[in-house]
Amino acid sequence: MPIEFATVPHPDEIARADALRRHGLLLKPAGSLGRLEDLGAWIAACQGQSPPRPLKRTRVVVLAGDHGIAAKGVSAYKPEVTRQLLAAARSGGGALNVLADVAGAGLRVEDIAVDSAEDGEFKVRRGSGSIDVEDALTADEAEAAVRAGMRLADAEVDAGADLLVPADLGVGVTTPASTLVAALTGTEPVAVIGRGSGIDDNGWMRKAVAVRDALRRARPALSDPMELLRTAGGADLAAMAGFLAQAAVRRTPVLLDGLASAAAAMVAEELAPGSRSWWLATHRSTEPAQGLALDHLDLEPVVDLGIRLGNGVGATAVLPLLTASARLLTEIATFDQVPQAE
Repeated sequence: MPIEFATVPHPDEIARADALRRHGLLLKPAGSLGRLEDLGAWIAACQGQSPPRPLKRTRVVVLAGDHGIAAKGVSAYKPEVTRQLLAAARSGGGALNVLADVAGAGLRVEDIAVDSAEDGEFKVRRGSGSIDVEDALTADEAEAAVRAGMRLADAEVDAGADLLVPADLGVGVTTPASTLVAALTGTEPVAVIGRGSGIDDNGWMRKAVAVRDALRRARPALSDPMELLRTAGGADLAAMAGFLAQAAVRRTPVLLDGLASAAAAMVAEELAPGSRSWWLATHRSTEPAQGLALDHLDLEPVVDLGIRLGNGVGATAVLPLLTASARLLTEIATFDQVPQAE
């Protein structure tokens, strides 16, 4: 049965305007908090009320998966490192665990397509195909992956999540992500290839060749987002696209992280037009393809920390700014509340 998303609602522009108007009444120079004022207004628009409620249940959801293309030397790490990263995330030993704890966010880790014998409710397959020479997924697997992401988004929203952060985890993910961005923006391979995990010049050239070959296979699928995910994406990226689109359908704001989430977001916007108004680009990574994707989505990153790692770390590092931006609208006194000194 083909996947169809419900119509994506619009955030409340009246609430956004009221939040910005309220900033003009607070005890500070007008506009003096810069982007923090816009962030608070975005939260107000997503919640449909001004001032917005404090963020109480932010959730980071890791979608882990392997990619067959990693065996072609496009990463600085061996494919089996994905299993180590997954174990670290589950045991609390990853960078994301630290940042989520600092931000007071809950963390959920799901195996979507790790190349291991482990099974699970949301697992689609053991690794995705090597996209330079074969499809990433079958049609059934692509649908199953998107639906897995949708179910995860629904589960988190039903449990009370008021802000979501989807996170990638897997060696080689920037290669299919770069391919998706190149395909959807009409960009040549050499313009989307970054250093990813820290590859040297030889690794960069191998990655460029891989994206070139994958892009040739992807271009005929451009008119169909599901076909594009099947051909040149991967189960984790397909799940993330489903997650992003369904979160928008459910009126839940989402923080985008690095290249993987930006690439998935481009596909999600094709699946459920209008979803991008529920997303915030948190940071500009060092990957050129991420910048192209954000420009395509007309999303402006909040910060540039020079972060090269994906895994949700950039978005989670920005989470405290979002929490603060909502509280500023409710906790700063207004000029009327503070008497003038005599």
